[in-house]
Amino acid sequence: MKKIPTLWWIIGFIVIIVGLLGWSRLIQSSNPNTVSTGAFHWHPELTIYVKGEKQEIPQGIGLAGAHKPIHTHDDIPVIHMEFVGAAKKEETTLGMFFRNWGKDFNSFGSSVTMTVNGKENTEFENYQMKDGDKIELHYK
Repeated sequence: MKKIPTLWWIIGFIVIIVGLLGWSRLIQSSNPNTVSTGAFHWHPELTIYVKGEKQEIPQGIGLAGAHKPIHTHDDIPVIHMEFVGAAKKEETTLGMFFRNWGKDFNSFGSSVTMTVNGKENTEFENYQMKDGDKIELHYK
C-alpha cells in the first residue's frame, strides 16, 4: 500500500515540473522583448568603411575565453548568431557585437551612416540584427 502514495507523489512532481517549464516558455514567448524562446543560428553580414576604405573585421571575435552567442569565424563579413535558448532583443543588437569585439560603436569615428539591406537605418548600435541582413557602416 505504501507504493501507491509514493507513485502519486512522483507523478504529481513530474506534472508540476512540466507545468512550470511550459508556463515559463509561455511567459517568454509573450514577452515583447524576447526574440526567440528556442535555439537559432542566424547569419547577418557586416561591412565597415572608414573614409571610403573597407575595414577588416577579425576572425574569432567572441570566441576567446568563452564562446559568446554573437561571434565571427573565418567567413567574414558573416557574423554568427548562435543562441541555444531564449534570446532577448538587447542580446541580438549590433552594439552587442561591438561589445564582444571589445570596441565602442564610435571607435571608427563619430560621424556614421548605416544601411541595412540597402535602406538607410538610424538605429545604429541598437539595431536588432536578423538572419540574412546586409549591414553597412560608413564612418567619415
